[in-house]
Amino acid sequence: MTPSIAEIAQTIRAACMEKGRLIVALAGPPAAGKSLLSERLAETLNAQEADCAVVVPMDGYHFDNAVLAPRGQLAIKGAPETFDPDSLHHDLARIRQARAPVAVPVFDRPLDLARAGARIVTPEHRVVIVEGNYLLLDQPAWRPLHALFDLTLFLDVPDGELVTRLIERWLEMGQDEAGALDRTHNKDMLNAALIKRESIEPDIRWSNTDTRVAT
Repeated sequence: MTPSIAEIAQTIRAACMEKGRLIVALAGPPAAGKSLLSERLAETLNAQEADCAVVVPMDGYHFDNAVLAPRGQLAIKGAPETFDPDSLHHDLARIRQARAPVAVPVFDRPLDLARAGARIVTPEHRVVIVEGNYLLLDQPAWRPLHALFDLTLFLDVPDGELVTRLIERWLEMGQDEAGALDRTHNKDMLNAALIKRESIEPDIRWSNTDTRVAT
């Protein structure tokens, strides 16, 4: 049976009893629902204990278009090589120490850029939920992250549902039908296949077939 948000929150709270700070990885393919579910999970935890949880989105570690364009990678933005996992690792290592506030970037999808220092992880945040596509990827650039996670979750969504959500996403962002289909099948679903094929086994597989969730 697929655990509910409340049940996942309870698992996290139980794990927190043994640790001063818990870093949770929530991974999955594009449009699996990572952003929305991580925020709902943080809200649930914060309702039980005020300001105990915060979300760190991996998307904030996109390389900027000014970096990607000279590399010829703008067309594949969103692929693993268009992120900076070393900077994410650096920030998470500082967050692990819980000695001082750590500012992290947050990706602004409408503007298509990361806003530096857009969120603060304070020492009082006992639960840090890191969400992103490639957190559990079994590739050299991403493997060092795995040792920083205390609990790993992977969102399972059937490919057909991902396609539906992705097309809706691109249409809502102003793409015409041809553009939405192209981005979905020739970009996002290629990344989704990689994520499903090459991610390590998580502690918890979390099925998300809620058609209202498309982030």
